[in-house]
Amino acid sequence: MTPQQSKNKIFIDGMEVTYARERNVLEICRKAEIDIPTFCYHSHLSVYGACRLCLVEVEGLGIVTSCTTAPQPGMRVRTNTPEIREMRRVAIELLLANHDRDCPTCPKNATCKLQDLARRLGVREVRFRSVTPAHDIDRSSPSLERNPNRCILCGDCVRVCTEVQSVGAIDFAFRGSNTRVTPSFGKKLSESECVYCGQCAAVCPTGAIVPRSEVEDVWRALADPQKKVIAQIAPAVRVAVGEAYGLPPGTAATGQVAAALRRMGFAYVYDTSFAADLTVIEEGTEFLRRKAQGGTLPLFTSCCPAWVKFAEQYFPDLLQHLSSCRSPQQMFGSIAKAVLPAQLGIPRENLVVVSIMPCTAKKFEARRPEFASNGVRDVDYVITTQELISMIEAQGLNLAHLRPESLDLPFGQKTGAGVIFGSSGGVTEAVLRYVASRNYASDVPRIEFQEVRGADNLREAEVQIAGSHLRVAVVHGLGAARALAEKVRRGEAHYDLIEVMACPMGCVGGAGQPVMKRLSVLNKRSAGLYDVDRSIEIHTAHQNPAVQECYRNLLGSPASPKSHELLHTRYQSRRRGFSLPVEVSKAPEAQLEVSVCVGTNCYLRGSRRLLNALVEEIDARGLQNQVAVKATFCFENCTHSPNVAVGNVLVSEATVEKVLEEVNRQLASAKAALPAKG
Repeated sequence: MTPQQSKNKIFIDGMEVTYARERNVLEICRKAEIDIPTFCYHSHLSVYGACRLCLVEVEGLGIVTSCTTAPQPGMRVRTNTPEIREMRRVAIELLLANHDRDCPTCPKNATCKLQDLARRLGVREVRFRSVTPAHDIDRSSPSLERNPNRCILCGDCVRVCTEVQSVGAIDFAFRGSNTRVTPSFGKKLSESECVYCGQCAAVCPTGAIVPRSEVEDVWRALADPQKKVIAQIAPAVRVAVGEAYGLPPGTAATGQVAAALRRMGFAYVYDTSFAADLTVIEEGTEFLRRKAQGGTLPLFTSCCPAWVKFAEQYFPDLLQHLSSCRSPQQMFGSIAKAVLPAQLGIPRENLVVVSIMPCTAKKFEARRPEFASNGVRDVDYVITTQELISMIEAQGLNLAHLRPESLDLPFGQKTGAGVIFGSSGGVTEAVLRYVASRNYASDVPRIEFQEVRGADNLREAEVQIAGSHLRVAVVHGLGAARALAEKVRRGEAHYDLIEVMACPMGCVGGAGQPVMKRLSVLNKRSAGLYDVDRSIEIHTAHQNPAVQECYRNLLGSPASPKSHELLHTRYQSRRRGFSLPVEVSKAPEAQLEVSVCVGTNCYLRGSRRLLNALVEEIDARGLQNQVAVKATFCFENCTHSPNVAVGNVLVSEATVEKVLEEVNRQLASAKAALPAKG
């Protein structure tokens, strides 16, 4: 023990415990394997201290919240005195008094933290009456269901949406006993800025926000004799589903899932990793062409539907940087609907494609109009890992006791490159493997890129492939993605390829995965995918025989017209701020428009003064015939207000100097582009 460790020790229930990087008494207690109850505490979120369940008694301080109390050397802590137990019980009773106690029909039944703590603390009755009126359930979103009557106001959803994802689609509204969590202005979730990543549902301790279930739709399809129902299993599902049956996190249960699905009545069971291999080839080809031809770089990946919607909302000026490739889910649906109906002798509308995903945003993605033909969607239903578990239980099966079965061919064949898509960094590594493998005519060696693996929110790497120097970045969490995209927008970040995943550690941390108590579970799920990768003989996407056959018989070649028809897509700006601009200064033949947001946040941070100052400065510089200044409303970037759009470039935290610098840059570029006068 070092001298510093000897100094940094406290006493918890008479036990000596050393501490190092722990921020508070709560973390030290958990390090000592003492499970202090909490609702509002998450190690990756800001300390909130609202639920009052983590109370401890500190000698000399009295009863304090352990999450907000910093450790001091020699501190003596008691965690379970009679007074503390009673205070915790009363806190639970008060929460239950205003809670919709429909536990048997709640989707969170058996995994609800409120239910678990009421049991642990011995709450047998609720002595208080409810004072909160009932609120309508919001089922407007294709991905999430919000029931305010089950909300305990812990704030976890609000903080993860704002602090981690930088979206801020929900927040606290009203005061006192009327306080509730809601989208702005009482809107429905579908009318808000929500990108459907579902991380709010992942941290919600009750059933206030849950993935929207499509289980009954799937059961109806399975019961319809005219339908052929097939399933595709995403990579991340296989290493998490077993947790519900006592298997260690990271245990691959693909064969058991296939067996369970066939018992339910699925005609064929395939692997989304097959489509991930297609994605690698198409995206790798797109990347190499852009690199060779001086195309738009960096290339952003497009596998994550929450990230795609986020980019459409906040970075429409960067959409040309997104890969045009569909996600593996949508590639699979498109290929399946193009090939299988003829093989099975059924109409296209009678083939039902069910995706089993770790993700809630996939439900939204499947409903995007560009992924349907003549009113028939490429992917009919999307169920999460949690929904799959409920279906297995409804079938009366125990996954751990099932004999593994193989997946069906040809779309059940995969490579290790397709499997690692489920972990942050996996898409980048799979594409780099493909790029590197093109240097080998045959006998491609096992290639790995360890430098893009890991758990950091942002990872950067530089690799040399066949004499070419490539800079890549891997980012997970939309807040980190926003920061990186803003650097790209400002020309401060220079990469060739950027992978973005909305959820922590990528798909393994998707909101549809089983509820986890510790973040270390994500590392084990990710490790499980790389274990599968190592166990598969074929390591690089283009070596997949089923993929090769697909190109021979259907697609032709990567990036061919048929490939673009079935495997690629388009994007649209979802920014709402440009629709109703109000002209402040006019320029008859203006080269440039400057739009100043005067929405609430920007207004409070001085956008009106900024607007007036810009008009005056532009007039003073004699630019009034080249620049038109307009007032507009909301660029969906409120946390970085005031915001000003100069042409297609958004200037955040704007000042007169920053805006004029961008104006001068764009005017100079426009002038340089004019043909020289002879």
